[in-house]
Amino acid sequence: MSERGDVIVGHGAIRFGLEYRDLMSDQGLCIHALGETNGAEVELLRFDCFDHQPHYHYGPEKRNERLMLDKTTEGDPLEWTLTQLSERLPEMISRAGYDDLAEQARSADLGPTLSELGSTARKMSREGRRTVKHDRGEVIVEAGAVRFGIEFRELANDRGVAIHVLGDVGSEEVELLTFDCFEKAPHYHYGPRAKNQRLYLDTTTVHDPLRWALDLFKGGKLASMLERAGYRDHAAALNPSVLSERVREVESVATGMQQANAR
Repeated sequence: MSERGDVIVGHGAIRFGLEYRDLMSDQGLCIHALGETNGAEVELLRFDCFDHQPHYHYGPEKRNERLMLDKTTEGDPLEWTLTQLSERLPEMISRAGYDDLAEQARSADLGPTLSELGSTARKMSREGRRTVKHDRGEVIVEAGAVRFGIEFRELANDRGVAIHVLGDVGSEEVELLTFDCFEKAPHYHYGPRAKNQRLYLDTTTVHDPLRWALDLFKGGKLASMLERAGYRDHAAALNPSVLSERVREVESVATGMQQANAR
């Protein structure tokens, strides 16, 4: 991973590197606070403003003290970070172990740099977001608050049944969850059109990804997964009896597709 970012803001003793990171299971803007000591550039602080596990580092190249950021108490990680850089930068640099650079941060006029940092960071965070838009499926099974789209996907290096959990948000149909029950790299998505957290299954412990997904539906996990994806209204509107009946239909269609495409 880069230690200084793709875009550099500022040209003085303290500058900032920015990059957007997509880690599959998490994503967000990364801000590196950079300085120079003994003629070499060093990373003083790093703020990983991720969707799910935001955190920041004091002295990544030195002590690398990492602290998690609680979104419940602190709100948006990027805005929190920009506030700290504006109000607490010298103190944070000092804690990272760079007292000389902390003094330079106190005496420097960083106002214009921080202003540019804020506008650039917000733009990169907005434009860098990774989302996925799949097809909705060949067979649609209505299930009240949600519907299931089922298809067999043939990719260049993988294949398998995909189950899309769809729902209406306003006047638009949105993909809420997706289960790619592939043969080689099975995985599933929380909110493909929103934050798109993608998680891979361990094929050593999960021998049949399609059965695993169907068992989640049967076991009542759909509501909690919809909530995690950010669709609480859809989760609350699920009708257990309707869902149970429709999941049986989904199972029949999906297993039929799997058998028809067996090699």
